[in-house]
Amino acid sequence: MAHHCGLAMLLLAGAAGAQEAARPLSGYGDVIELRPSFLHSQFWSERQDENAGVEMRKATAADRILLSRSDIDAQNARMRAEDSSIHDLAALPASLTRSKVKADLDALSRWPEKPLYSEDGQVISAEQRAAIIANAGADAIAASRPLQYGLVVHRAALRTYPTMLRVFSRPGDTDIDRFQESALFPGDAVAVLHESADGKWLFVTSERYTAWIEKRFVGVGDKATVLGYGQPQRYRVVTGATVFTTFTPEEPRVSRLQLDMGVRVPLLADWPLQQPVNGQQAHASHVVQLPVRNDDGSLALVPALIAQSQDTSEDYLELSPRNLYDQAFKFLGERYGWGHSYDTRDCSGFVSEVYRSFGILMPRNTSAQAVSPALDRIAFTAKDSKAKRMEAVKNLQPGDLVYIPGHVMLTLGHFNGNTWMIHDTAGGSWFAPDGTRVQAHLNGVSVTPLEPMMASDTASYIDRITNIQRMRAKTP
Repeated sequence: MAHHCGLAMLLLAGAAGAQEAARPLSGYGDVIELRPSFLHSQFWSERQDENAGVEMRKATAADRILLSRSDIDAQNARMRAEDSSIHDLAALPASLTRSKVKADLDALSRWPEKPLYSEDGQVISAEQRAAIIANAGADAIAASRPLQYGLVVHRAALRTYPTMLRVFSRPGDTDIDRFQESALFPGDAVAVLHESADGKWLFVTSERYTAWIEKRFVGVGDKATVLGYGQPQRYRVVTGATVFTTFTPEEPRVSRLQLDMGVRVPLLADWPLQQPVNGQQAHASHVVQLPVRNDDGSLALVPALIAQSQDTSEDYLELSPRNLYDQAFKFLGERYGWGHSYDTRDCSGFVSEVYRSFGILMPRNTSAQAVSPALDRIAFTAKDSKAKRMEAVKNLQPGDLVYIPGHVMLTLGHFNGNTWMIHDTAGGSWFAPDGTRVQAHLNGVSVTPLEPMMASDTASYIDRITNIQRMRAKTP
């Protein structure tokens, strides 16, 4: 089962329940030391310029390039070569053995030892469990099967088992669905490894994840078409938190389709602008090509419109502090979505989608992100002193990613004696002036200081830092 961010945070926060305090704190919205101005990306860009030297200020510190396009290309090449959580679909064998498929299934699907509960608080029965496991069809895996390729046609959940049954560790605590792994987006390529017994699910590998996806969201095509999609010279990159294709009754499969930050779609640059697309003239829109699934399950590519008013770009953005702040703050206040539930995202999804808008590839989960050998990593162990940790925090730079068990935060900068982070978090806690630990149900993309944040009554977030990952040209 996936090690997403958030669960550890909820468990830590829950331990403070008995000490929860309802008194106002010295911060906006009861978040310790927060001010309304801190909730605007421009505030942090201006701090960059204030803190820069005279020479840097001429070039505007907030607009300095943190990683060039060639640096990013080199980092992505390292990511694909060195990080075992990233899968090269083109390199998979043309024929899959039973042992390979079974090993991938077993690595994903482990039923928790403790009881699971449904949304109405009922224990998942032994019969339900047996039916779900049987639907995975492990006994029916062929000795060998030809590898198939497909494109995802709609934002779709990736699941631990081939079921949309939501299951939870505690009755009434229905935000953390234990079968929710992640999500895939329109245009994502997958390799199809296996099919469920009921024929409604595919077991797939994408570049960043292996899991179950509903069959209705995948169009199966030939390898060249699938892996070549998105490679054309001209494309649009989604730079908003989410954008939607234009509504069209003529082609419902690409009507009001959600595209999340960093998704890249081919541009049909030669389309005559006076020629309608799905019943609408194209002059005020971008004509893009999107994958759809035919009734027989096969893949087709069709034109669709993204209005020019939607937040997209002709290329990936330049990685500067200003752009980084602007992109991260587009998610501010969005509800926390464990494993990309709720059509939103969790902490590792948040940082990887912000960085995806700059063309940067990252692993999906915090556990893999934190130790990725492709990034400029600073590792900590339990033996590292408080002084060493505080020195590292003092030296944090914009965009640095700070990992504690089960969670990741993105660094904004230093102000008023604190290091400020933006992160997609289920909870958080800190001490009130009277010494009680205050539990905050933040449950969304939030701005908090790092130094006062507590993981328990005795351990701070800083005490729990496992890794810092820095988006800079890697030092040899």
